[in-house]
Amino acid sequence: MEATIVGGGIGGLACALPLSRSGWQVEVLERAPEFTRVGTALVLWPNALRALDELGVGEAVRRRSTLEGQAGIRDAAGRWLSRADTAEIERRYGPTAVIHRADLVEVLRAALPDGVVRGGVTVSGASPDGTVRHSGGESRADLVVGADGVRSVVRTSVWPDAPAPRYAGYTAYRMITPPLPVGESAESWGAGERFGYAPLQDGSVYCYAAVNAPAGGAGGGLAELRRRFGGWHDPIPALLAAADPGAVIQNDLYELPPLKSYTAGKVVLVGDAAHAMTPNLGQGACQALEDAVVLAALLAGGEGLDAYDRRRRARTQMISRRARRIGAVAQWASPLAVRLRNAALRALPSSSFVRSLDPVLTWNP
Repeated sequence: MEATIVGGGIGGLACALPLSRSGWQVEVLERAPEFTRVGTALVLWPNALRALDELGVGEAVRRRSTLEGQAGIRDAAGRWLSRADTAEIERRYGPTAVIHRADLVEVLRAALPDGVVRGGVTVSGASPDGTVRHSGGESRADLVVGADGVRSVVRTSVWPDAPAPRYAGYTAYRMITPPLPVGESAESWGAGERFGYAPLQDGSVYCYAAVNAPAGGAGGGLAELRRRFGGWHDPIPALLAAADPGAVIQNDLYELPPLKSYTAGKVVLVGDAAHAMTPNLGQGACQALEDAVVLAALLAGGEGLDAYDRRRRARTQMISRRARRIGAVAQWASPLAVRLRNAALRALPSSSFVRSLDPVLTWNP
């Protein structure tokens, strides 16, 4: 059996692992000519770590991670709005990890046989019969996995009438600072803007910000971040002062409206190609890893792609809706709405936050 996987990111590499181990002849077509240490970091919630354990690389990922959950949400002055019970979250669901994206990709790629990943290949189209057209010619396979992100060529080829990605209404800035002592991870909410940070294993700090802006209308890099957040609570000013302007990555945030199916013929969509979501629950990469585990298990059990669609579509679209709602509230800009939001968050017991995670984190392979 042959599988062509379009996209050599987290979802594509994760799909390749169990398929190659179970006897499939797998090729991963990746547009980039080589893997470089670009990008920032991501959070792997307990459901993602269980998926990585199922893929056989969980311990390797943990060795490169900081195992620490987010302490909660503050306001711009540093007052706690919602304090997370990280010990209870770990007791119920397991640890949470923060890792450089390049480290996770490296772990997944190193676990694959040589020659599986083909770099420098640009895919131009795919068909439900298993044909993939690309810059190296054409591939025909028993299974085509579209793991090529929110602007998926596979999705637009096979589902030409599918809805286009829609702008979330805010843009994201991400960066990694030099090593600094920051203590626990946290996220702070203001009016139409927020800032979060999490330490990485080497002492450097992953920072991210979200700012209300029209699509394509924000910019300014580190200078803009310093203007907006330089007066916020510690350690945010120190993080911004230490950051390298060249380290800032800025992207408008898009999500994918619900698709009617993730499968057609021999083609299946995973990760952002199927269910791109806003990062407000930190579940984008986590859901791609779940996709890979479920797809491989169903194929190994002799079930068709329709079973994958039934298992994954309802869950991922539920999580996408939750992420959208959280983002809408977090990005409220009206002073009155912000005061009401902050008061409501302070009034909620910490146990309510733990309970709200249950539908997301209780997933098991």
